[in-house]
Amino acid sequence: MENYTVFWFRRDLRIEDNAGLYHALTSGNKVLPLFIFDTEIIHKLPKKDARIEMIHAALRNITDAMERNRCNVGMYLGQPKAVFESLLKKFNITKVVTNHDYEPYATERDTAVGEFLQKKGVAFETYKDQVIFEKSEVVKDDGNPYKVYTPYSHKWLKRFAEEGLSHYPSEAHLNQLAPVEQPQLSLNDLGFEPSHVPQPQYTFNATVIKEYEETRNFPAVDKTSRTGAHLRFGTLSVRKMVADSAQEENPTFLKELIWREFFMQILWHFPHTPQSSFKPKYERIEWRNNEEEFKRWCEGKTGYPFVDAGMRELNTTGFMHNRVRMLVGSFLCKHLLIDWRWGEAYFAEKLLDYEMSSNVGNWQWVAGCGVDAAPYFRIFNPIDQIKKFDQQHQYIQKWVPDYQELTYPKPIVDHKFARERCLATYKAALNA
Repeated sequence: MENYTVFWFRRDLRIEDNAGLYHALTSGNKVLPLFIFDTEIIHKLPKKDARIEMIHAALRNITDAMERNRCNVGMYLGQPKAVFESLLKKFNITKVVTNHDYEPYATERDTAVGEFLQKKGVAFETYKDQVIFEKSEVVKDDGNPYKVYTPYSHKWLKRFAEEGLSHYPSEAHLNQLAPVEQPQLSLNDLGFEPSHVPQPQYTFNATVIKEYEETRNFPAVDKTSRTGAHLRFGTLSVRKMVADSAQEENPTFLKELIWREFFMQILWHFPHTPQSSFKPKYERIEWRNNEEEFKRWCEGKTGYPFVDAGMRELNTTGFMHNRVRMLVGSFLCKHLLIDWRWGEAYFAEKLLDYEMSSNVGNWQWVAGCGVDAAPYFRIFNPIDQIKKFDQQHQYIQKWVPDYQELTYPKPIVDHKFARERCLATYKAALNA
């Protein structure tokens, strides 16, 4: 029987510059490419989840690119260990290759799969692909992880200048692919339905990078790249993005990519942070957690137009401008005194570009309880934010056309009162 290598697609849904795929294709064996819709993950998602649509579309694109080699990506539904157990009965597999994933569930899953394969005499190899530097590659001189972004970014840039970028021309070796002979699964086969959310289109070019600093804070201008979801699912190579960003004189866009890696290494070193505040004393905050107020926040009916515009944009498109994310997050935690974990969970359900590390990191930032956090007494004024970032009300008019109508809700809480209540609540908790 012919020996095979399996390549397991996950957060790397492209054939170009794919580290793990390159190593699989140059392993000497024919390669069986596959993707597993992990029931441990997808059964927790809503039936109309645009992210599943995005994954499904990306897999179809990969299959289209592989057709000249008479190959396709095998789509499987189930638990990874069970899928590999079934594959080992059909093929003489000597190696399984994939790319690293750093989220807590993923690391547990990969450990279990690796141990299972080892017992079967099958090698399990994983490679770095979705970041430039991972885990403990950028740490303090004493080996401890950075907890503050600025010194982390300085060390990151220093190492980047010294080492540069690797490149993995996986697209040049597709003749090593072998057909999996697995029927293509439809959305319906997976238990999902088409959603109303449009698939995200990104714009990434020299103009976006050059103008990013001067345009990024104004949601009506809409000059952000919209690459977040494509980085999340790996339809776009982070190495290409970093290479293009580093060529431009304005480093602001590159620094945003470094923020992403900063939060990833925080999650890796501190895997408790999705459930608990990085700073333990913030667990003493007495959140109000009013369910009716949370519902109004979710629906974009707080009576504060800038906040409501952001939430309505999220609910309609699966996207929210980053400046507005900070405002709506601060409003939930500081004005309404609702636990940041409630907001994090809602974003996790709605955001197409949801990435656990960045979502948790940024929610803890606005709540003041994370690494490199905003001080708890920084409370965004939702009226002043309009004056600074949507002075002509263009963004508000797009998403809250009723904001000047009599039917538009009154403010859910008075800003001055909410600010004083927040300061008192935080102070009482932190001084306890």
